[in-house]
Amino acid sequence: MADFDAIYEEGEENNEEPDAVPESTVSLAPDPVIIRGAGNMTIFGLSNRFECEFPSGLVSRVAPEEYKATIMRANSVLKKTLPVNVKWLFCGCVCCCCTLGCSLWPVICLSKRTQHSIDKLLEWENSRLYHKLGLHWRLTKQRCDSSSMMEYVLQIEFIPKIPIYKPD
Repeated sequence: MADFDAIYEEGEENNEEPDAVPESTVSLAPDPVIIRGAGNMTIFGLSNRFECEFPSGLVSRVAPEEYKATIMRANSVLKKTLPVNVKWLFCGCVCCCCTLGCSLWPVICLSKRTQHSIDKLLEWENSRLYHKLGLHWRLTKQRCDSSSMMEYVLQIEFIPKIPIYKPD
């Protein structure tokens, strides 16, 4: 029978070291916040703007003004690049039969460039502010809720704080 009043040294009861870290640790980081495209036009899964409404999952983690400024910067990149993509898409569709589909390559390349521009913007924002706050923004593909098509969304992940164990 166990002695309930006895005082044991930490780790003595299970014959394990006191500073041993269990192999299967559970991450307590919350689910990422997803910001979907809110525009009226989508080209190759990339919407022409993102929603500016402050998500409740970021309350007390980032200022609403900083969040809105980041979304506005991403929307300005989309506002500059997507109209050009639409023109090339229209021209590519008109000439598609004559060029056996090769006329759509400029649109694909411009779409990749737009994605790369947003990735660079988010990388700059992360290094400037969000990594210090324990957040990481990125542009990712995700399946649409209503169909099997894919869309690009902004995903805000929470960086878990890892405890540092110092040997005595």
